[in-house]
Amino acid sequence: MDKSLIRNFCIIAHIDHGKSTLADRLLLKTGAISQREFHDQMLDGMDLERERGITIKAKAVRLRHESGGKEYVLNLIDTPGHVDFTYEVSKALAACEGVLLVVDAAQGVEAQTVANLYLAREHNLVIIPVINKIDLPSAEPERVRQQLRETLHLTDIEPILASAKSGIGVDEIMQAIVDKIPAPKGEKENPLQALIIDSAFDTFKGVVVYIRLKNGTIRKGMKIKMMGTGRVYDIEEVGVFKPAPVAIDGLSCGEVGYITCNIKNPKEVHVGDTVTDFRRPAADALPGYKKVRPLVFCGLYPVNAKDFPFLRDALEKMELSDASFIYEVESSVSFGFGFRCGFLGLLHMEIIQERLEREYNLNLIATTPSVVYKIIKRNGETVEIENPSKLPPPQEIEEIEEPFIRAFVISPADSLGNVMQLCQERRGIYKSTEYLDPTRAMLIYEFPLSEIIVDFYDKIKSMTRGYGSLDYEFKEYIASDLVKLDILINGKPCDALSFIVHKDNAFTKGNQLVSKLKELIPRQLFEVALQAAIGSKIIARETVRPVGKNVTAKCYGGDITRKRKLWEKQKEGKKRMKQFGKVEIPQEAFMAVLKL
Repeated sequence: MDKSLIRNFCIIAHIDHGKSTLADRLLLKTGAISQREFHDQMLDGMDLERERGITIKAKAVRLRHESGGKEYVLNLIDTPGHVDFTYEVSKALAACEGVLLVVDAAQGVEAQTVANLYLAREHNLVIIPVINKIDLPSAEPERVRQQLRETLHLTDIEPILASAKSGIGVDEIMQAIVDKIPAPKGEKENPLQALIIDSAFDTFKGVVVYIRLKNGTIRKGMKIKMMGTGRVYDIEEVGVFKPAPVAIDGLSCGEVGYITCNIKNPKEVHVGDTVTDFRRPAADALPGYKKVRPLVFCGLYPVNAKDFPFLRDALEKMELSDASFIYEVESSVSFGFGFRCGFLGLLHMEIIQERLEREYNLNLIATTPSVVYKIIKRNGETVEIENPSKLPPPQEIEEIEEPFIRAFVISPADSLGNVMQLCQERRGIYKSTEYLDPTRAMLIYEFPLSEIIVDFYDKIKSMTRGYGSLDYEFKEYIASDLVKLDILINGKPCDALSFIVHKDNAFTKGNQLVSKLKELIPRQLFEVALQAAIGSKIIARETVRPVGKNVTAKCYGGDITRKRKLWEKQKEGKKRMKQFGKVEIPQEAFMAVLKL
């Protein structure tokens, strides 16, 4: 195929600014789907994406568009908007030459708009700004146009005014894609170089590898080699997404599609690896992707220990479709064998857990999320721990460093005071304030990551009546005065409930937690003591009273000694039960730790 007629582009924007709706409109406009087949969020295939109204996975689709008597092939990639899925966006950008930057005409420039724009500029892509939702009663396209010029410095291309829902401006967008976005570089005659941009597991075909060809051609029956692993395969199927997968004879340089090679083991395929011709290999591999570092860790354990092998298989397949997710086996005194999993944020963790439970019918317990801490020991050794139970004894620790992030918080001017107070409470270090326009400002703070991973974003949304937004980037590790808070149940530490906390907040957190656990742990036949401790020092205590049983109900008067004998027997039994009895901790208890 003539590569001068190919355009590769993706749609980037903040959450709910209309990416998926615009993708739907482009699919309809180019005839990729008929009106009969059409439904909202056409490219969001997962039930979770439809229910939550968010995009989780980037999706590629091939469109055809006629302009000036020529038929162009447009490869569109729809991307997520949430900060937890930034890695999906960066993968999509590496496969494109241009982007549509969509901005809501009512809400204007948001934190994720700024972050995605910087990502696109890092990849040297052509940026076409689109002001969407201009048909809303509250739309202010002129104000947003001014923001694009002044805040984002987008002065070279005039923004296109559009409404993805009603179809306004879609023709102009299609024409701008053809006119402004360059054709892909590379030559058909060069040795094959194809970048693996994603992969998925199919029960019948094995691993389906999504690729973007940078050089050469790829055909069915060809022998290929993965340059990262050195493995060799025969191609069984080559195809494109229209948006359903359609098998074709071959792909040439500049195109986006998929291949299958009957690969049964998901671990053999790595996103960012280069596919080349086995008989005429390329001299160098493509740069691939920057290795992503998970920021949040938690333990996932099957409720039924027999499900452990099924959980392992499910995690292997999950890792295949999500390269930003990692896991390793770990064991816990409370739950037996499970996995320590790494995520990019709390929404990412929630989505993975829900997908595992739905798609693989697993019943899981998730432990308290934590971040990775760096421990500098007195002997000069540095260790990284993501599980509080692995923290060395206090006498061996010189200092503990925790990850800090730089956060960009966009807030309406009338909510600035409340937002700044929240930032101070979360140990935020103020850096600067920048006014985007008379009614909105961007605050820049530095935070310990552990303070914002749980409910910080929700609080920002509440305080700003839904108009606030947050984006963050990892900065560095900084030494802090941290301690490990243990929860003891009947004198035995529950490793799954331990967490690392700043020394100033330890007493408050300990008290809050044992009070909450007292409400959540069901009453037993024996007394249950709940304690919060730092090392050997107990800082808070609550008691779950035992369930009473009237052992003297059958006595009808008579000598008191008979009743006393029964009470003593009951007391001995309760004492023995307290020694050997096991307290079942419900999942709500771990969620309570999370919320505190």
